[in-house]
Amino acid sequence: MLCTRLTNARFLTMDPDHPVAHDLGIWQGRIVGLDDAVASLPVREVVDLQGATVLPGFIDAHVHLAWTGFKQNTPSIAGRTRIDDVLAVVAEAVARSRAPGDWVSIAGYDQRALGRHLTAADLDRVSDGRKLYLLHDSGHGCVVNTAVLDLLPAGIPHENGFLAEQAMGAARALRLPHSQEDLAEAIGRAARTCLAEGVTACAEAGIGGTLFGHSTVELGAYQLARDKGLLPLRVQLMVSADRLRPVAAHETDGIPRALDLGLRTGFGDDRLCVGALKIYTDGGMMARTAALTRPYEGLDHAGQLQDDPDVLTDVIVDGHLAGWQLAVHAIGDRAADIALDAIERAQRLRPRPEARHRIEHAGLIRPDQLPRFARLGVTAVVQPTFLRCFGDDYASIMGEERAPWMYRGKGFLDHGIPLVGSSDRPVADGSPLRAVQFMVERASVSGQLIGPDEAVTVDQALHAYTVAGARACHWEDRLGSLTPGKRADLVVLGDDPRRVDPSRIGDIEVVETYVDGLPSRPRA
Repeated sequence: MLCTRLTNARFLTMDPDHPVAHDLGIWQGRIVGLDDAVASLPVREVVDLQGATVLPGFIDAHVHLAWTGFKQNTPSIAGRTRIDDVLAVVAEAVARSRAPGDWVSIAGYDQRALGRHLTAADLDRVSDGRKLYLLHDSGHGCVVNTAVLDLLPAGIPHENGFLAEQAMGAARALRLPHSQEDLAEAIGRAARTCLAEGVTACAEAGIGGTLFGHSTVELGAYQLARDKGLLPLRVQLMVSADRLRPVAAHETDGIPRALDLGLRTGFGDDRLCVGALKIYTDGGMMARTAALTRPYEGLDHAGQLQDDPDVLTDVIVDGHLAGWQLAVHAIGDRAADIALDAIERAQRLRPRPEARHRIEHAGLIRPDQLPRFARLGVTAVVQPTFLRCFGDDYASIMGEERAPWMYRGKGFLDHGIPLVGSSDRPVADGSPLRAVQFMVERASVSGQLIGPDEAVTVDQALHAYTVAGARACHWEDRLGSLTPGKRADLVVLGDDPRRVDPSRIGDIEVVETYVDGLPSRPRA
């Protein structure tokens, strides 16, 4: 007997063997059949979806759940364009803190809205003895006041209180890690937001690290969230590469560095598991720290790498030798060169054709780099919404020649490179449907077309958020399509993205989200 039969819907299965269906049967959390194969079977419950469109649950292959959850509960200065207005918000947060010496965190900082960076002197005016920490929206920098600067180790570089990349990590290290209880609550808040937008599985893009980790025992917080029923979707955890340490493994293993106990990609189950090794090679375009081969337009620098190129290469190679899938953060084209060189070297030393190494972001990829992606079998995990939200700014700092190379779509597909969609939530809007719309239109919020030749079809964009996302996370045997035998993870939409005008795709209603055949809003 079936547990549930969903009927009277247009199921876009993303399975070429049965692309469209009218009925779908579920038993114990799995899809058991479509259409005639289930229409006459006994069933406990029949759900009439009243003509809705149903897709496999969206997979967000690069997201920061804990950061998202904390940001949702942190005072924010987002949208403020005047320094005095920003300082007023900070002063209110200071007034609500408990005592002098407390840390006060503020979200939503972006110097572009203000015309310049805030300074430590600005913050000192309203700090009242507190330690102030304003995280840049990119996650690649922060502004702190003098009370924090005075605590930093000697030699930490900053520009009037703005700390970028590793210098930001030094400021974070001054604070106690978040408790596992607080982390679990934050993870749960973010997970519920994802679920409401049709996301049923995601990859947490780096736990335990200096830059984006919230605790050295962060993995345990995800286990706690699951144990407490706070994790309503599937999560794969990327481990930050700075958690690796030298190990004395057997020489035939060829493992120079590893996590304790030798944990690596694949450990866990289909609800919570360990995914790729996250390696940062550069910063971000928003903070002007993505590493380019030529300077930013109007600036006298070309961004920065996270470390010496040889050090970055060694980490990438060691991760490959230890058996990890690699997720290499590389936004600028110079960073991508380093990532590709290192992956090529690693594959020469120990060929692993099915490793499915990933370049996270691939924000600026030159034409000559595309054949190397394809030859090395590297997956591009992009964030289309970055150009929708920030495209006008990014296009101006890249210039006319380079702007079309940003966050490519068709260029990757034409070279046979797997194209995977993601959000990098909370850096940008997390809605997969709005990202699909941008992939098709290539239009920023102002309407500016950015690399229109990189536009893809609606089917290709949906593929990037379903089938391709599953493959990038080694989930293709259980997720990504509505195929018998796979998990019954699906999203019910108020309209068909393939049949509406592309300008309307982002506004399609997410009616319901199912994980393991169960709706996110249980029926009465």
